Amino acid sequence: MYFMKKITVLFLSLLVSTSLFAAGGDGGGSSGGGDSHSKVSLYDDAVKLVKRAGKLEKKEKVVKAKKLYSQAFAKLEKAYKKDKKNPDILNYMGFTSRKVGNFDEAEKFYLKGLSIKPNHNGINEYLGELYVQTNRMDKAKERLEVLKNCNCKEYGELELIIKTRGTKVY
Repeated sequence: MYFMKKITVLFLSLLVSTSLFAAGGDGGGSSGGGDSHSKVSLYDDAVKLVKRAGKLEKKEKVVKAKKLYSQAFAKLEKAYKKDKKNPDILNYMGFTSRKVGNFDEAEKFYLKGLSIKPNHNGINEYLGELYVQTNRMDKAKERLEVLKNCNCKEYGELELIIKTRGTKVY
């Protein structure tokens, strides 16, 4: 009798887990139902691509890096469609756009992110870097001023880029 109960429990467990997997409950965000996990997964996947691209840039493999930035942007676009109030997604959309040379679009994404969270350290730093790249030093210094009291690494990084403008790859 005890053995039959064990078999029944095992069978039911297997049946339930198979049903969950078939319904897209595998944790991979494949359900397409707009759950928060799939948003996080797209964002996390994009961030991983951005980090890989950054490593390629340091090895001067710019073409390969730009390809990864473009792939990351595509994932971020999908994540943004599901979560339009996330400044981190907009920050990376701006960053990846800037890295492939699309400065106008990058600026739009950064500014949209700042409209959601004006004191976002990452956006303020990257927007400042964009302004240095596009030779708008007054605007870059405005971003630095916003970061002045943050006690964060972004302030120091932007300050260094402004001081050494033109000698660093952004």
